[in-house]
Amino acid sequence: MIKVLIADDHHVVRRGLLFFLKTQKDIQVIGEAKNGKEAIELTAELQPDIVLMDLMMPVMDGIQATKQIKDSFPQVEVLILTSFSDRDHVIPAIEAGAAGYQLKDIEPDELVTCIRQIMRGENTIHPHATTHLMKIRAQKEVPPHVLNPLTPRELDVLVELTKGKSNREIASSLFVSEKTVKTHISNIFPKLFVQDRTQAVLYAVKHGLTESSGD
Repeated sequence: MIKVLIADDHHVVRRGLLFFLKTQKDIQVIGEAKNGKEAIELTAELQPDIVLMDLMMPVMDGIQATKQIKDSFPQVEVLILTSFSDRDHVIPAIEAGAAGYQLKDIEPDELVTCIRQIMRGENTIHPHATTHLMKIRAQKEVPPHVLNPLTPRELDVLVELTKGKSNREIASSLFVSEKTVKTHISNIFPKLFVQDRTQAVLYAVKHGLTESSGD
Protein backbone atom coordinates (compact mmCIF):
# COMPACT_ATOMS: atom_id res chain seq x y z
CA MET A 1 0.00 0.00 0.00
CA ILE A 2 1.40 3.41 -1.05
CA LYS A 3 0.73 6.00 1.66
CA VAL A 4 0.05 9.46 0.16
CA LEU A 5 -0.04 12.91 1.75
CA ILE A 6 -1.74 15.67 -0.28
CA ALA A 7 -0.43 19.23 0.17
CA ASP A 8 -2.46 21.92 -1.61
CA ASP A 9 -4.06 25.13 -0.40
CA HIS A 10 -7.17 24.64 -2.54
CA HIS A 11 -9.85 22.53 -0.88
CA VAL A 12 -11.41 21.54 -4.21
CA VAL A 13 -8.09 20.22 -5.50
CA ARG A 14 -7.51 18.18 -2.34
CA ARG A 15 -11.04 16.76 -2.51
CA GLY A 16 -10.62 15.85 -6.17
CA LEU A 17 -7.32 14.08 -5.59
CA LEU A 18 -8.69 12.29 -2.53
CA PHE A 19 -11.81 11.15 -4.38
CA PHE A 20 -9.85 9.66 -7.27
CA LEU A 21 -6.98 8.16 -5.30
CA LYS A 22 -9.46 6.38 -3.03
CA THR A 23 -10.46 4.29 -6.06
CA GLN A 24 -6.95 2.83 -6.30
CA LYS A 25 -6.50 -0.42 -4.37
CA ASP A 26 -2.77 0.10 -3.81
CA ILE A 27 -2.96 3.76 -2.69
CA GLN A 28 -4.06 5.17 0.66
CA VAL A 29 -4.41 8.91 1.33
CA ILE A 30 -3.33 9.32 4.95
CA GLY A 31 -3.46 13.10 5.30
CA GLU A 32 -4.06 16.54 3.80
CA ALA A 33 -2.08 19.76 4.29
CA LYS A 34 -3.16 23.31 3.39
CA ASN A 35 0.38 24.74 3.23
CA GLY A 36 4.04 23.78 3.25
CA LYS A 37 4.39 24.06 7.03
CA GLU A 38 1.52 21.64 7.58
CA ALA A 39 3.04 19.32 4.97
CA ILE A 40 6.26 19.10 6.98
CA GLU A 41 4.41 18.58 10.27
CA LEU A 42 2.17 15.86 8.84
CA THR A 43 5.11 14.15 7.15
CA ALA A 44 6.80 13.90 10.53
CA GLU A 45 3.61 12.62 12.17
CA LEU A 46 2.24 10.28 9.50
CA GLN A 47 5.39 9.15 7.63
CA PRO A 48 3.87 8.98 4.11
CA ASP A 49 5.64 7.24 1.25
CA ILE A 50 5.02 10.16 -1.08
CA VAL A 51 3.79 13.76 -0.84
CA LEU A 52 1.81 15.33 -3.67
CA MET A 53 3.08 18.89 -3.32
CA ASP A 54 1.62 22.10 -4.72
CA LEU A 55 4.13 24.93 -5.22
CA MET A 56 2.23 28.14 -4.51
CA MET A 57 0.87 27.90 -0.96
CA PRO A 58 0.57 30.33 1.97
CA VAL A 59 2.78 30.21 5.10
CA MET A 60 5.44 28.15 3.29
CA ASP A 61 5.66 27.32 -0.41
CA GLY A 62 6.15 23.87 -1.88
CA ILE A 63 9.82 24.33 -2.73
CA GLN A 64 10.78 25.20 0.84
CA ALA A 65 8.62 22.38 2.17
CA THR A 66 10.14 19.89 -0.27
CA LYS A 67 13.66 20.81 0.76
CA GLN A 68 12.90 20.50 4.46
CA ILE A 69 11.09 17.20 3.99
CA LYS A 70 13.96 15.72 1.97
CA ASP A 71 16.50 16.99 4.50
CA SER A 72 14.64 15.50 7.46
CA PHE A 73 12.96 12.49 5.86
CA PRO A 74 15.04 11.46 2.81
CA GLN A 75 13.02 8.26 2.41
CA VAL A 76 9.85 10.27 1.67
CA GLU A 77 9.36 11.03 -2.02
CA VAL A 78 7.86 14.28 -3.29
CA LEU A 79 5.86 14.70 -6.49
CA ILE A 80 5.28 18.33 -7.44
CA LEU A 81 1.78 18.90 -8.79
CA THR A 82 1.40 22.47 -9.98
CA SER A 83 0.13 24.83 -12.67
CA PHE A 84 3.59 26.29 -13.35
CA SER A 85 6.04 24.89 -15.90
CA ASP A 86 8.52 27.79 -16.15
CA ARG A 87 12.17 27.32 -15.23
CA ASP A 88 11.88 29.59 -12.18
CA HIS A 89 9.68 26.93 -10.59
CA VAL A 90 10.99 23.75 -12.21
CA ILE A 91 14.69 24.11 -11.41
CA PRO A 92 14.33 25.02 -7.70
CA ALA A 93 11.79 22.22 -7.19
CA ILE A 94 14.06 19.55 -8.67
CA GLU A 95 17.09 20.93 -6.85
CA ALA A 96 15.07 20.81 -3.61
CA GLY A 97 14.80 17.06 -4.06
CA ALA A 98 11.48 16.42 -5.82
CA ALA A 99 11.39 13.07 -7.61
CA GLY A 100 8.69 14.19 -10.01
CA TYR A 101 7.20 17.33 -11.53
CA GLN A 102 3.77 17.24 -13.15
CA LEU A 103 1.16 19.81 -14.13
CA LYS A 104 -2.35 19.84 -12.68
CA ASP A 105 -3.92 19.16 -16.05
CA ILE A 106 -2.48 15.64 -15.91
CA GLU A 107 -4.95 12.81 -16.53
CA PRO A 108 -5.89 11.00 -13.30
CA ASP A 109 -4.71 7.62 -14.58
CA GLU A 110 -1.39 9.15 -15.61
CA LEU A 111 -0.98 10.67 -12.15
CA VAL A 112 -1.41 7.26 -10.56
CA THR A 113 1.15 5.85 -12.98
CA CYS A 114 3.57 8.61 -11.95
CA ILE A 115 3.07 7.82 -8.26
CA ARG A 116 3.80 4.14 -8.87
CA GLN A 117 6.84 4.95 -11.00
CA ILE A 118 8.31 7.17 -8.29
CA MET A 119 7.80 4.45 -5.70
CA ARG A 120 9.77 2.13 -8.02
CA GLY A 121 12.63 4.59 -7.96
CA GLU A 122 11.90 6.28 -11.29
CA ASN A 123 11.68 10.03 -11.83
CA THR A 124 8.64 11.43 -13.65
CA ILE A 125 8.96 14.89 -15.13
CA HIS A 126 6.55 16.71 -17.44
CA PRO A 127 7.98 17.36 -20.94
CA HIS A 128 7.88 21.13 -20.42
CA ALA A 129 9.89 20.77 -17.23
CA THR A 130 12.31 18.37 -18.92
CA THR A 131 13.05 20.99 -21.57
CA HIS A 132 14.12 23.47 -18.88
CA LEU A 133 16.30 20.87 -17.19
CA MET A 134 18.06 20.02 -20.45
CA LYS A 135 18.76 23.69 -21.06
CA ILE A 136 20.05 24.27 -17.56
CA ARG A 137 22.31 21.22 -17.74
CA ALA A 138 23.77 22.53 -20.97
CA GLN A 139 24.30 25.92 -19.40
CA LYS A 140 25.95 24.41 -16.34
CA GLU A 141 28.94 23.51 -18.49
CA VAL A 142 29.61 27.22 -18.06
CA PRO A 143 29.63 28.32 -14.38
CA PRO A 144 26.51 30.29 -13.44
CA HIS A 145 28.53 33.31 -12.30
CA VAL A 146 29.96 33.55 -15.82
CA LEU A 147 26.47 33.43 -17.35
CA ASN A 148 25.08 35.77 -14.69
CA PRO A 149 27.96 38.01 -13.55
CA LEU A 150 27.85 39.39 -10.02
CA THR A 151 28.14 43.12 -9.58
CA PRO A 152 31.23 44.31 -7.68
CA ARG A 153 29.12 44.91 -4.57
CA GLU A 154 27.44 41.51 -4.83
CA LEU A 155 30.89 39.94 -5.00
CA ASP A 156 31.91 41.92 -1.92
CA VAL A 157 28.90 40.55 -0.05
CA LEU A 158 29.63 36.99 -1.22
CA VAL A 159 33.21 37.28 0.02
CA GLU A 160 31.94 38.42 3.41
CA LEU A 161 29.59 35.43 3.48
CA THR A 162 32.56 33.10 3.05
CA LYS A 163 33.95 34.56 6.26
CA GLY A 164 30.88 33.36 8.14
CA LYS A 165 29.59 36.85 8.88
CA SER A 166 26.01 37.71 9.73
CA ASN A 167 24.06 40.29 7.74
CA ARG A 168 24.71 42.84 10.47
CA GLU A 169 28.45 42.17 10.39
CA ILE A 170 28.53 42.37 6.60
CA ALA A 171 26.64 45.66 6.70
CA SER A 172 29.17 47.04 9.18
CA SER A 173 32.15 45.88 7.08
CA LEU A 174 30.79 47.34 3.85
CA PHE A 175 29.27 50.48 5.41
CA VAL A 176 25.78 49.75 4.12
CA SER A 177 22.45 48.92 5.76
CA GLU A 178 21.33 45.39 6.66
CA LYS A 179 18.45 45.86 4.22
CA THR A 180 20.94 46.50 1.42
CA VAL A 181 22.87 43.37 2.37
CA LYS A 182 19.67 41.30 2.29
CA THR A 183 18.87 42.69 -1.16
CA HIS A 184 22.32 41.76 -2.48
CA ILE A 185 22.03 38.26 -1.03
CA SER A 186 18.59 37.76 -2.60
CA ASN A 187 20.15 38.74 -5.95
CA ILE A 188 23.18 36.49 -5.51
CA PHE A 189 21.26 33.24 -4.87
CA PRO A 190 19.41 33.02 -8.22
CA LYS A 191 22.50 34.17 -10.14
CA LEU A 192 24.52 31.28 -8.72
CA PHE A 193 21.64 28.76 -8.77
CA VAL A 194 21.91 28.26 -5.00
CA GLN A 195 19.18 28.14 -2.36
CA ASP A 196 20.86 29.33 0.82
CA ARG A 197 23.96 30.88 2.41
CA THR A 198 25.74 27.55 2.85
CA GLN A 199 25.38 26.68 -0.83
CA ALA A 200 26.54 30.18 -1.78
CA VAL A 201 29.67 29.84 0.35
CA LEU A 202 30.45 26.39 -1.07
CA TYR A 203 30.00 27.78 -4.58
CA ALA A 204 32.29 30.74 -3.85
CA VAL A 205 35.04 28.50 -2.49
CA LYS A 206 34.73 26.01 -5.36
CA HIS A 207 34.97 28.74 -8.00
CA GLY A 208 37.56 30.89 -6.26
CA LEU A 209 35.22 33.80 -5.54
CA THR A 210 36.82 34.58 -2.20
CA GLU A 211 38.42 37.93 -2.96
CA SER A 212 36.44 41.15 -3.22
CA SER A 213 36.37 43.45 -6.22
CA GLY A 214 38.58 45.92 -4.39
CA ASP A 215 41.36 43.47 -3.56
